Amino acid sequence: MTPLPAETPLTVRHEPERARFVVALPDGEAELVYAPFGGDVIDLQHTAVPGSAQGHGVGDLLVRAALDYARSHRVKVIATCPYVQAWLRRHPDERP
Repeated sequence: MTPLPAETPLTVRHEPERARFVVALPDGEAELVYAPFGGDVIDLQHTAVPGSAQGHGVGDLLVRAALDYARSHRVKVIATCPYVQAWLRRHPDERP
């Protein structure tokens, strides 16, 4: 795997039909998968980032996109994904 080039654009795309937030990368896709959990709750279940992109803020972008979505749609969030759980502990003021 090659390192992520500095000029690689990091754009998060929401794919509600697949219940995920995704970033297209040179070595594949990074994603945060979620599932509805009741009418006004989503469960952030799994985050995956290709090895070449780890440590470049891709996971952070995915979590922020999911939380922005939750805020704008007045949806509560639970996190069963260990990465998201750790992220929320580091950023307690970001919880919707």
